[in-house]
Amino acid sequence: MKIKQVLVPVDFSPNSLRALEYAIELAKPFKSRLSVLFAVEPIYYVVPDFTGSPAMGEVLTEQLRTARTQLARLAQQYAKRRIKLHTLLQTGTAYEAIADTAKQIKAELIVMATHGRTGMSHLLLGSVAERVVRVAPCPVLTLRPAQQKRAAARKRRAKTARRTKARR
Repeated sequence: MKIKQVLVPVDFSPNSLRALEYAIELAKPFKSRLSVLFAVEPIYYVVPDFTGSPAMGEVLTEQLRTARTQLARLAQQYAKRRIKLHTLLQTGTAYEAIADTAKQIKAELIVMATHGRTGMSHLLLGSVAERVVRVAPCPVLTLRPAQQKRAAARKRRAKTARRTKARR
C-alpha cells in the first residue's frame, strides 16, 4: 500500500503539532505529500445585531489573517528542516472542513490529535476527531496526548541513537 496524500488538521496546540511530527515520520517512507489544514470556525452571536456594525466581519478577517500568518510560520519552520508542507486554510465547522478538504485533495489518510477529553467536558465540548472519524472519506489516525508523548519520546531516542552511531 502506498499513501500519496496525508492531511493533518492543526489548531496550533502542542497536541496537534505532535500529530504533525508523527505524520511527517509516517509519510517519509512513502514520500507522501503532507497537507496541513487549519479551519477557522465563524463566531455566531445568539442575539442578532441590529446595528449593522461590521464587527463580526472584522473578527473573521482578523482570524483569517492570524491563521495565514501561523500557517506561513509553520511552513517556514519545517522548510528549514527540508520538509515541505502544503498549507490550507478553510472556514467552517472544523470537522466538516476537515472531511471536505480530505475529499477535495483526495487524501488517503488523515492524521490528527485528540485532546483526550472524557466525561462532562467531552459531552459538552464534543470531539472534532470523533466527528471526523464518522464522516471522513478515508482512514483517520487519531493520536491521544499520551500516545503523542510516547511517539515524541521514541523519536528523540531514535535521533540520539543516530547521533551516537554517527560519532563512532
